[in-house]
Amino acid sequence: MIAPDGTEHSRRASTRVTHILLVEDNPADVRLISDVFRDYQIANTLTVLSDGEKALAYLKSKTLRGGKPRPDLMLLDLNMPTMNGHELLAEIKNDPKLCMIPVVVLTTSGSQDDVKKSYSLQASCHIVKPLDLDEFIETIEKIKDFFLRVARLPQRL
Repeated sequence: MIAPDGTEHSRRASTRVTHILLVEDNPADVRLISDVFRDYQIANTLTVLSDGEKALAYLKSKTLRGGKPRPDLMLLDLNMPTMNGHELLAEIKNDPKLCMIPVVVLTTSGSQDDVKKSYSLQASCHIVKPLDLDEFIETIEKIKDFFLRVARLPQRL
């Protein structure tokens, strides 16, 4: 694409690495999601944590110690041990240092109660994991395409 000043620009808004946090306790889902993001053409890193307590500790340690930047995007399962996805989402959205992280709830639950609760807790979206393998991969590809190519994500603090 050619800018008005005559310089050539990529369609991507930035060449910086996109940090993605996956909070998921199912090893098969982690593997599939990791494979889809690994094969992606935009530079990204994927951090995987298996429950809400670990994810909250990770996020708090990053903001308190000024370590690695907070994630640009979070993929969050609801049904996890120790702290479920809705509990983690509530903690994130109530923390001024974390509340701007876009959170995609990616879960097996399609119950209206869970969908309503996800949105009431300010999830960016609630997506039900397809049971079919090809559909699951296609769903992950659509998420990454939308959030990493189409949507403008908030800049990290």
